[in-house]
Amino acid sequence: MRLLKELIDNNREWAAGVTARDPSFFKNLAEQQTPKYLWIGCSDSRVPANQITGIPPGGIFVHRNVANIVVHTDLNCLSVMQFAVDVLKVKHIIVCGHYGCGGVRAAWQNQNLGLISNWLRHVQDVGHKHRALIDSIEGDDAKCERLCELNVIEQAINVSQTTIVQAAWERGQELAVHSWIYGLADGLIKDLKMCVSAPSELARTYNAALESLCTKSSK
Repeated sequence: MRLLKELIDNNREWAAGVTARDPSFFKNLAEQQTPKYLWIGCSDSRVPANQITGIPPGGIFVHRNVANIVVHTDLNCLSVMQFAVDVLKVKHIIVCGHYGCGGVRAAWQNQNLGLISNWLRHVQDVGHKHRALIDSIEGDDAKCERLCELNVIEQAINVSQTTIVQAAWERGQELAVHSWIYGLADGLIKDLKMCVSAPSELARTYNAALESLCTKSSK
């Protein structure tokens, strides 16, 4: 029970399979880490960044937390971002949420889950900010899914406003911030139409992303 033998056996089988296909894979992987992408996603076990994007190990630098939240006082997230941008020189930061997010639903329903409710207060703030847009659609499930989308957009804005990203843009570093959402029901990623690569684009792309959601609600 304590040894988790099944997982160790799975690892041996996986490593053997990779080596059979590419004998130099692990040697090359150990020598360098040159990902193009930083993925900021939810801790949900159903949303593994590498698998759903089809990118092998070494291709994505990953930070995950409950409800894919980016807070300017979260030194864990900021440290990951700083290393990815300043050291690894990633070219893309992807904030990816997902439909059916338990954290977002808990925030929407104002569930008291103990300590984590303090963390999810950030999602509730998003809900309060966009209450009118959320209330414009019918059905509790649909409202919650809309909050999942809005949360991704707001967290992408938070990423763009960090001193880390702002400094990178100031020095002319190539860096874009993206807002995506993943569907558990179909395995597909949807672009929420907010891609920012310069401070001057923030307001325009943010408004365009919200407008896109408004248009979706009216259909």
